[in-house]
Parts: sequence; C-alpha cells; structure tokens
Amino acid sequence: MYYLIRIYGALILVFVFSCRSEAKLENSSSAIDYSKLELPDKPNILWIVAEDLSPYIPTYGDSTVVTPNISRLAEEGIVYTNFYSPSGVCAPSRAAIATGTYPTRIGAQHMRTGPWFRFSTTDRALENYAKHGRLAYEALPETNVHMLSTYLRKHGYYCSNNPKEDYQFRCEIAAWDESSFQAHYKNRKPGQPFYAIFNLDNTHESMIWRKAKDSLLVDENLNVPVPPYLPNTPIALQDIRRNYSNIIEMDNRVGEILKELEQTGELENTIIFWYTDHGGPLPRQKRTVYQSGIHVPMIVRFPNKQFAGQIDDQLLSFIDLKPTVMSLLGIELPEKVDGKAWLGKHANADERQYLFAAADRFDNETDKIRAVFNKNFKLIKYYNLNQAYYLPVKYRETMPIMRELLRLRDKDSLNDIQKQWFRKTKDSIEFFDLVNDPDEIHNLANKPEYQEQIQTMHAELDQWIKDTNDKGKLLEKDYLETIWPDGNQPKTEDPKVQVVNEKIQLMSLIKGANIGYQWADSEETLTNNWEIYVEPIKIQTGKILFVMAHKIGYKTSDIIEKTF
Repeated sequence: MYYLIRIYGALILVFVFSCRSEAKLENSSSAIDYSKLELPDKPNILWIVAEDLSPYIPTYGDSTVVTPNISRLAEEGIVYTNFYSPSGVCAPSRAAIATGTYPTRIGAQHMRTGPWFRFSTTDRALENYAKHGRLAYEALPETNVHMLSTYLRKHGYYCSNNPKEDYQFRCEIAAWDESSFQAHYKNRKPGQPFYAIFNLDNTHESMIWRKAKDSLLVDENLNVPVPPYLPNTPIALQDIRRNYSNIIEMDNRVGEILKELEQTGELENTIIFWYTDHGGPLPRQKRTVYQSGIHVPMIVRFPNKQFAGQIDDQLLSFIDLKPTVMSLLGIELPEKVDGKAWLGKHANADERQYLFAAADRFDNETDKIRAVFNKNFKLIKYYNLNQAYYLPVKYRETMPIMRELLRLRDKDSLNDIQKQWFRKTKDSIEFFDLVNDPDEIHNLANKPEYQEQIQTMHAELDQWIKDTNDKGKLLEKDYLETIWPDGNQPKTEDPKVQVVNEKIQLMSLIKGANIGYQWADSEETLTNNWEIYVEPIKIQTGKILFVMAHKIGYKTSDIIEKTF
C-alpha cells in the first residue's frame, strides 16, 4: 500500500485521479494549452505555503485523512506531480524561491547562514548563534539579483508576507509593504493588486513534539502508512498520526484563507498557488535529497477555475516560481535567474530534462551531497565518503520517532532497510529507479544495464556544478572569506538625494542596490515598512524624508535624513 501511495509520474495519474473521467486522465502537461489562459489586468497572486510536507494528501493518492480545502483547490485548479525543492530544508529553499536561483550559486545552501529574521534578529540572537559555534553571515547573490516581491512592488503590487523571512540574507529593504504575523493583503489601498504569502507552520517538524500532549484530530488508532525506512512501533505510529493530524489542521487554515478571499470578492481576480516548502518532517525525509525530502505537492488555481482538474507532470522547481509569476504579470524577466517561466507572456515551452538538488551543513553538522534527477531516475553524488549517512542533528533528535530509531539502532533491532541510513561510510554514488523504487532503497549504481544512464547523468551534474559556480566547492569558512574579507561584511553606500524640477530624486552608487524611503515626524516614528523608490517623489512639507539603500548580502546604508 505504501508504495502505491508514493509512486508518481505516469503511475500516479491513474492512482490519484481514478475518480475522474477518462478524458481528464489524459490531461498531462503536453495536453494543457496554457496560451488559452485568460487573466484580469494585474491579477492578484496568493501563495499558501505549508511547511515540511510531502504529497501525503488525497489529491496525490494518500487517503489516510481528508483535506477538503486542498482537494477543492485540486478540483478547481491544476495539480503538478513533478514539483521539487532544490533543498530538503527551509532556508535554502526560500532563498531559491525569493531569488529564482539555485542556493548553491549564491552561497545559500547551508542551514542556516544566520538568524536573519526581521522580527527576531537582535545582537542577542547573533551572540547565541556564535555561542553554538555557528558562522553567522549573509549569502551574497550576484549583482542585480532582487527578491520577487521587489519587482512586484515596483509594478504597483501590495506585497504582504505572513511571516517567514529565512532567505539566508536580510530581507531586501522595501521588499514588502508588510512582513509580520499581522501582515495581510486587506491592508492595501482600494483597488490595488496584491501579492500575498501565508506561511502555515501547522505541519512543521517541530509540531510533532510540541503538540505531543495535544488531542489528535484523527482516531488514536488510525491505520497509517509507515515508510519502510521507519519503524512500525507504538511511538513511531503516534508521531505519524500526529503528522496526519497536523495535515488536517493545516487544511483547515487553507479553508480560512480561501473563505477570506471569497468574502473580499477577490477569488476570481486571484491566482492561488498552494505548495509546501520541502518534503516531510519525519526522519529520512527533511534535510535529505531523497524524494521524501525534496518532492513536494503544488496546486495552482486560476480565476474562474480555468484548466480545472487537469494535471501537469513536467519537471518544475522552486527556482521557477519567481520567473513564472513575473511572466504571468507581463513583467520582463531578469537575466540573473536559473529558473524558467512555465506560464505567462515569457513562458518557455521547452520541458527540461533534469533538475538538481543539494545538501550541505545542517546546524552544526556538515555534509556535501549533490543530486540530479528526471522523472525516472536519480543520481546522488556523495563527497564526504568517510562520514555516515545519518547526521546527528539535535533539533531532529527532539522528535520521539527519531529517538525511537536511535534506540532500535543501538539495540541492533532495525531491519536491513532501516539500517541503511545509519551506515558509517557512504557509497560515492547512489542511483535509483524512481518509478519502481520511490523510497530509494535499492542502489543500482553497480548494475551494468544502467551504466550509460549513470554516465549521462553524472556528466549533467558536473556541468551544472560548473555552470552555477557551486559555492560548495569551497569550505564554508573559505567562501565567507571571499565575500567578507577578514570577516568584514561590505556595506551599502549611502544614497544620494537631490531635488530636480521640484521633485526628489534618489540614487545609489552601488550597482544592484534597492532604495527605500519614508516620510515621518522623527526617526523614532519610523517603521519597518519602507516605500520602494521607483520614480521621483513629491516633496512633503512639514515632514522629514528618511532614505536608506540596501544591496542583498551587504549591510544597509546609514539612514539619510532630509527636510524640505
């Protein structure tokens, strides 16, 4: 039963959507004519992002619990069966989402580079980071790399983020109109289009143990599928049931967001993306480049239910989200993106052949793993061969099911499949048949019949590492020295302020910097919500103009004050 649930691609289309008509079963990516998509002028964009969740929902074939709100989105939208994160953990994943680039290109592949959260980053937080022996630095993208929301704000969108900001760098100044636990698109100006993100932590790994004493939303004896790499013991089953209970709770939250959207009259003016930030929360899922760590569900609902109930099986990645949203809104795509737009004015109709993923440091545990895969096969390359597959990440070991695994390991009570993760040395390469072995249990790297495919994919992986200038080629401390010489973070130069034709012009001398401004009575009344500079601004008498410049990965400039 478990294998049936996990198989995707051609097989999943039959299993998942058996309740649909035979005609709809044929609506794979090759049959969807996206050129027929009709959108309002400047449609809203709404992202509902669940955390730590593989495709363990009815839409993808797992009927353990019912998710009526996500199922509604699936019936009214397009289900994507080959959508992936380039990392099995959140901060690198969000770096890819925000910038449209692979985390390894911009030095964002480690978990984490620092506590860069607007609502929690303090000197004390940085000191605590250092106390645990972790480097705290900001990843440094190439010049002229900006966050998706920065582009959208410049095109008149109200951008709200509720509330995750773990991009591996400080949030770009003026990237958001609001970014907080209270942020909401309802706070925009009348008639203003919006781009809103709601990050739902109900299914986060930590909720497995934090809610251990809470009542379950499922039967306490619910029959749940157990992956072959996990134990089937009372403790393990309890955590798996908790995970499904959390899925129900997350689905309820999705329903609340949809209800709000309907109440505001914006449902049919909005493109809704529901997806998750990486794979599942359980052991050998999160933090890995196995399917359980990087294969995620995604559903997109267009206004008026266009393409309702259809399926797209093309290979897509988080790096594609930024260019696709920009393309849907008719915004010219930047050069500095690894992703492709699969929808909209600038869509690239060519289906890619391969995707890539990486795993490096997690908290204080460092590894180096790269992966290349298509719909049928995956090749994983390991660099630290004398290191165990399993990393003793303390955060993960808080989970009862993880402690149960370790207990059984120490008693030598694991079966051969469960023992695989605890091997003390690594094979240099793992090669898996994803269709017939979705749990990636049987390494085929030494099978003669796969050698040609392995060589092809190995060459693709090496070329990707070269083309993206993978920062994993350097030790983390050596990479830090290249961007922060002698430990000194570069600082954005102060912006220039001048008046031309009775309007204020702002300019930065740092290429790729963004400029934010506020009118306020005093510095004490400034907020975190900076206006983004797009064009010369009108003078406001009786107010003080505050201006700041910021390049991602740099310190912000000083705040400049001007009175007119």
